[in-house]
Amino acid sequence: MSAPETATPPDDDEFEQLLEHLRSTRGLELGGYKRIGLMRRVAKRMRSVGVESFGEYISYLQAHDDEFSQLFNTLLINVTAFFRDDVPWEYLRTEVIPRLLEQRLPSDPIRIWCAGCATGEEAYTLAIVLAEAIGPDQFRERAKVYATDLDDDALAQARQGAYTERDVEGVPPELLDRYFERYDQRYVFRKDLRRSIIFGRNDLLQDAPISRIDLLACRNTLMYFDAPTQAKILTRFHFALNDDGFLFLGRAETLLTHNSLFAPLDLRRRVFTKVPRYPSRDRAFVMARGARVPLLAGDAPDRLVLGAAFDTGNVAQFVVDRTGRLVLVNGRARALFQLGTADIGRPLQDLEVSYRPFELRSAIDQAYADALSVTRSEVPWRAPNGDQRWFDIVIVPIATPGGEAAGASVSFVEVTRYKQMQHQLEESQAELETAYQELQSTNEELETTNEELHSTVEELETTNEELQSTNEELETMNEELQSTNEELQTINDELRVRSEELNRLNAFLESVFTSLRAGVAVLDRELRVLVWNSNAEDLWGLRADEVEQTNFLGLDIGLPVAQLLPTIRACLAGEQTNAAIALPATNRRGRAITCQTTVVPLVGRGDERPQGVIVMMTEEPAPAA
Repeated sequence: MSAPETATPPDDDEFEQLLEHLRSTRGLELGGYKRIGLMRRVAKRMRSVGVESFGEYISYLQAHDDEFSQLFNTLLINVTAFFRDDVPWEYLRTEVIPRLLEQRLPSDPIRIWCAGCATGEEAYTLAIVLAEAIGPDQFRERAKVYATDLDDDALAQARQGAYTERDVEGVPPELLDRYFERYDQRYVFRKDLRRSIIFGRNDLLQDAPISRIDLLACRNTLMYFDAPTQAKILTRFHFALNDDGFLFLGRAETLLTHNSLFAPLDLRRRVFTKVPRYPSRDRAFVMARGARVPLLAGDAPDRLVLGAAFDTGNVAQFVVDRTGRLVLVNGRARALFQLGTADIGRPLQDLEVSYRPFELRSAIDQAYADALSVTRSEVPWRAPNGDQRWFDIVIVPIATPGGEAAGASVSFVEVTRYKQMQHQLEESQAELETAYQELQSTNEELETTNEELHSTVEELETTNEELQSTNEELETMNEELQSTNEELQTINDELRVRSEELNRLNAFLESVFTSLRAGVAVLDRELRVLVWNSNAEDLWGLRADEVEQTNFLGLDIGLPVAQLLPTIRACLAGEQTNAAIALPATNRRGRAITCQTTVVPLVGRGDERPQGVIVMMTEEPAPAA
């Protein structure tokens, strides 16, 4: 076609009914294909059969059983070639295949899947590239190339592995000699390597994928599907590939939105690697449990040192005994909570620190009951000067050497700085989240634009594929017309030769009839004149063009032809073979003559009955009165 078809019938409901009809009656699932391209190709087929609407075409499909195969061939654009788009194949040969071989032992099998193989050119190309890398012997032992498609007719052609000289134009001459054998006018792929290539039908939307694949080639196939269907197919491809496998796509397919499944190895050449998915693992969380602190023991000097260390600690801390009285308070706690020497020995419940910043008595009771430390995190407290502060309060039970609870240590670990940093971090995170959302929005808009551009590229690629397919159809038609012209030329040459032979034969017969001294009239079974020689013209005065195809009995000549009728009928019936009759007649000059008339049956070689008669007329002078 000279331009892409853009006009499609407008009734989307009828089109959906057509898709449902194909799904229910033929099992053909087309829901995942892009509607624009699908409607364009269906409309193309409808125009070829003279149908206006999708509803009418459903009726046409029901009435014509052979139409489905024609529609199927129109929908599946089987455009492919050996070493199609040469640059990616060179990258595959020099980078991907060597990397694939490095990751495997010399004895490991190599599995390749060519999805959407059409008539097999791409599958055989993959086989050639791999055989060049590992050698034909290793290829026979290790390699398996699985080539699949939805079109059974294309697969049948691919299984033959036979291609015309035009089909193999893309194969370098040295590879053509090495991997193809010529029979008549076709090139056939080597049979010993052909056994390692397996062709089969596989619907990428419904059938299970082939597993444990090292290299998966699916070039210019995904572009016919919409985005959800592409995602579904790519998920299956992700399952099919080994973790170190490679995905090889066509130039119209980029996987920009599927980076969680595949990472680009070379985006320009459309080669991707699989992104492995590792299972989530349970993690054990270990909670630190505080130990029970024993009472201080030892000599007095040791107690003085320990007491001084306790008093100068940088964490606010005090100790209460088992009865709830304040026993020890270090300097930081005294400054922080305004506790003095007079408060030593007072019940904790009488002090403000017992409930502000936190209710300590219940927490201390819990520590006694569980014999474990109790922690309360990030407890807020406002200092007398108005500053907001936060503490982690840790209550640890104190045990006697005999293991009995003697009291509890209460520590206030200040986390104000941490809390402030956390607050600043939250604000920064909020700002970052806002910026990220704006960036994400921008990215989504850019992604949408990219997808639209990608969709446009795919549509253009599809149109190019259709143009190429149509060009191939036109080329096929031209070849058929050329073949027909050659046949017609041959027939014309034969007709010319036969015409010349017939002219020579007619000239020969004419010379024979002219050489006879008698007038000759050849009649068919209906007594029409077929031949009227020159002597007959001289005898009766009628030219050949006046009497030919005229009934002999109706001729107005000087001979009483009616008297010859019994004899002629007897010859036609095969009852006589030669009859001579002398009849009185008048020649063209008006002179009375006796016409010696001889009637002979006209019998061809192998004829069972006469095809006519020959009437020979000789002038004899009439007897004198």
